[in-house]
This record gives sequence, C-alpha cells and structure tokens, in this order.
Amino acid sequence: MKKRINVTQSSMPPYEEFIEELQPVWTSRWLSNRGEASIKFEDMLKEYLGTDNLYLFANGHVALEVALNALYLEGEVITTPYTHCSTTHSIVRNGLTPVFCDVKEDNYTINPELIENLITEKTVAIVATHVYGFLCDVEAIEKIAKKHNLVVIYDAAHAFGVKKDGVSAANFGDAAMFSTHATKVFHTIEGGIVTYRDKERFKAMSKLVNFGFTSQEDIDYVGTNARMNEFEAVMGICNLRHFDEELAKRKKAGERYFERLSGIKGIKTIEIPSDLEWNYAYFPVIFDGYKENRDEVKAKLESENIFARKYFYPIVNKAACYEKEYGAAEVPVAAHAAECVLTLPMYADMTVEDVDRICDSILR
Repeated sequence: MKKRINVTQSSMPPYEEFIEELQPVWTSRWLSNRGEASIKFEDMLKEYLGTDNLYLFANGHVALEVALNALYLEGEVITTPYTHCSTTHSIVRNGLTPVFCDVKEDNYTINPELIENLITEKTVAIVATHVYGFLCDVEAIEKIAKKHNLVVIYDAAHAFGVKKDGVSAANFGDAAMFSTHATKVFHTIEGGIVTYRDKERFKAMSKLVNFGFTSQEDIDYVGTNARMNEFEAVMGICNLRHFDEELAKRKKAGERYFERLSGIKGIKTIEIPSDLEWNYAYFPVIFDGYKENRDEVKAKLESENIFARKYFYPIVNKAACYEKEYGAAEVPVAAHAAECVLTLPMYADMTVEDVDRICDSILR
C-alpha cells in the first residue's frame, strides 16, 4: 500500500536547535508560570505580529474563553455557525447567548450584511471566525460594531501569519485569538495567543490565567489555570524562526492544488483576495455538482490511504448539545458548506508528487 497521507502534519524545528533552546529551561527547572522562555517568546511574537499587547495560553480554546471572561459581559453574542465548536463553547461557558448569523458564499466567514438584523438591546459583542485563514470583512464588522457599541473578538485560530493590506490579523477587532495547537500552521505543541488593543479593558486577562492571583496572597478574580508552559514556549521560539520557510513550502503545495483542480466542473476552491497574504493553513475544496459528492470523495481517498477532513461538520447549531435550542437558526449557506466542503491534506513537507497523487484520485 502507498504511504499514508494525513490531513495535516506538524512542522518541527531541527531537533538540535530545540534542545539547545530548551537547555536554560532544563537547568533552571522553571517549567511554567511565565519563565524566561515565555517572556522571550512573547517579545518575538509582538515583533512578528506587529502588536504591542498579547498573552500566551495553554491552548486556543481557553484563550478565547478567558478573553471573553475578562470583559465580564452579559447578554447576546452574534457569532457564526461555521466554526469549530470551541468558538461557541467559549461564549456559552461565559454565560452568554450565541446568536447565529449565516456566512458569505465566497469564503464562509460571517456575513456582515446579515449582522444588523440580528442586533437587539441585549447584543454585547460579535465573535467571528477567520475561516481557513481567509479573513472576515473586518472593515464592515468594525463599522457595525462602532455604530452599536459592540465588542469584536476574532477567532483567528486559522489566521496566524495572515495579513490584509500589510496589516496583521492580530490587529483587527478588540482582540484576536490564535490557536497554536500541533495541527495549526504555526504551533507550540499545544497553546494559544490573544492579541488585544486596550490594556485597561483586558487587564483582568493576565490574572485570570493564574487562578485570579494578583500576588502570592491575594486572589482578586475567579480565575482558571490557562498558562502556557516553558516547553511549549521553546517550541514556539524555534518554530517562529522557521515559519516563513514553512509557509513558502505550504504555498508550493497549495499552488499545485489550484493548478490541478481549477476549471473542473463541480469542484470549486476559494479564491485568494489580491489584498490578502494567505497562510495556506488549510486547503478547502467544495464538491458541489461533481460526479461524486463530498462524502464519496472522502471515502475514495481513504481507500487509497489519503485522509481528508469534513471541516466544519456539523455546523455548530446542529451539534447535539446545541440543536434543541439553536438548530432552527436560518443559516442555509453554512449548512450547504458543511455538506460540500472537504479540506485536503496540507502541510509544509507535502511534495508536488503527494498533491498529484491526491488530485489524480479525485479526478480519476
């Protein structure tokens, strides 16, 4: 049988480089709670992402949950059903009510033209997801938010390294959360990052991550344990040094996909906007009217030891934990996408031959 091709594969720095960077941590035995590696990593990220304010977390979900928690909001949050369940969980676990807004047909991000009709006197925020590294219509969303005095937080789990007109995704909205899980385009094994604009508004965040301690003896917040550890920070330091190289390799694979799958009846890909520096985090393909449906293509690939992913499926409001209350939300575009989209394997070490093997299988 031919070699297995997974939907993703973690980028790894040279082993020797990781061990060298880890040595001071090993010697100091300061393994968590903002040691030297975490502080160094934060400084590197601030420079790379072009932001003054950020904080490191144990994972992306808790990062988003704590960012919302720091604002102490009450009421409704307009959000997308076409996202990982983590986005909605972070809203609900903060005692907020999600209001699902449908998505755009071109890139499956939240549709700003539909947002205002969902705003009520209870609306306090918009939590939108940058899907597959394609950014939301950030200008339109900001305009709506200012008009109605709403907080905007982006689930930017897919958008590390993405820029629009030269501006990092870290600088849109009041805050943005990046997942640095092992499956992401940039990873720290597990981890998350929150970038934010207003230090005063998010001042509680740095305390909430450490059980609410403000000193060794004072506990002023009802917090959680959400700290990134030093081993993860070291992985981040090393991977950040090589990120641009890894991105260039992913781009080669992505360009081959576009070349092979363009112009095929029933197969669509998402067009990269001219103002966007995309990160090739995923390679979504829409099977709509093709000779085989999405599920049949997925099964065929698996029979040939190639593993793609239905991502996102199901849409969140149709998940068992939400369907009873939110299943009737009118989100036809998101529902259709969930039935048609397949994310094909994408990682830095993919070869052109790997891509051709996948495309040959689909087109055969």
